[in-house]
Amino acid sequence: NNFCGGDLSAFYFDVRKDALYCDPADGIRRRAVRTVLDELFRCLTAWLAPVLVFTAEEAWLTRYPQAASVHLNLFPTIPDDWRSPGLGERWERIREVRRVVTGALELERREKRIGSSLQAAPHVYLGSADLGLLQGLDLAELAITSGVVIADGPAPAGAFTLDDVPGVAVLPGLAEGEKCQRCWQVLPEVPASAEHLCHRCTDAVATMRAA
Repeated sequence: NNFCGGDLSAFYFDVRKDALYCDPADGIRRRAVRTVLDELFRCLTAWLAPVLVFTAEEAWLTRYPQAASVHLNLFPTIPDDWRSPGLGERWERIREVRRVVTGALELERREKRIGSSLQAAPHVYLGSADLGLLQGLDLAELAITSGVVIADGPAPAGAFTLDDVPGVAVLPGLAEGEKCQRCWQVLPEVPASAEHLCHRCTDAVATMRAA
């Protein structure tokens, strides 16, 4: 229950639904999401089948109407190299950083300064260790904002912090540009589009039309 509610629903699905809904159909990121969803479905239906007998069967046969019963499946064998304690520790800290960002945005929403997190482009102040953890990642994507400015050094007065997440401070700010009518991100390139779309959505729509 914690895995489904916390790791999946409140984090992975929340972050990845943008790629699933808005990336081009053949985009590598979207295909990666579909691969993860396929593995999750296969594992969860098998693991839960002995406990949620009828629910697991209904889910399995809804997806695979011609398949045999889920109760004839073996428990999936998870490869040993999927377990990575170092990667788990890295992402635990990344999620703490994200929690400070989302906490700052929630305060902005409560004060009616933003309606959606996609209207925001906050400044995030981090130490050098956290900057290394975020190497190769897009914090704006993880925090579901339209942009992020990452700064190394002390935060200005008034920046948002959480007592249980030291070394992270967030100064909220509004994203520049206009709202894409497809993905809802606020980006500078949108006004230049005749259809009021960002570059990614323009490419995705063109790909669908061509197909």
